Amino acid sequence: SSSFQRFARCYRDFYKALPEVTQSIHEQFVAQLQASIKDEIQKVKDEGNLEMLLNSLDKIVEEAKDREEPAWRPSGIPEEDVRSTLVPYLLKHRAYLQRLLREKEEENRKAAEAVLAGRRRIAELRERIRARKEDWQ
Repeated sequence: SSSFQRFARCYRDFYKALPEVTQSIHEQFVAQLQASIKDEIQKVKDEGNLEMLLNSLDKIVEEAKDREEPAWRPSGIPEEDVRSTLVPYLLKHRAYLQRLLREKEEENRKAAEAVLAGRRRIAELRERIRARKEDWQ
């Protein structure tokens, strides 16, 4: 392998004298290096709960692939950032309040109609009572 070729060049004299031993030392060196690297990676994973964080990052990346608009980024001006977040909420709330107002106005209109109808009925009854009273006298 090219790794062994580089290793052998570094230890040329030793390689010329004992090529099999040099090959064995190289293999042991690579095996120990790989084990050490794997051990260090596992320690980093264990210490920082890295695996969960990486899985979370993978999930975020997957979700972002389907998104058409770019992700929100702060502008550096807090007032604008708050406004950009707050305005859609406030517009939605305003629409809700306007719908609620229309419903209440409609309820009030119906109640006013009912009151007027009741007043007309009372006026009719008073008129009938007055007329009967006159007829009786």
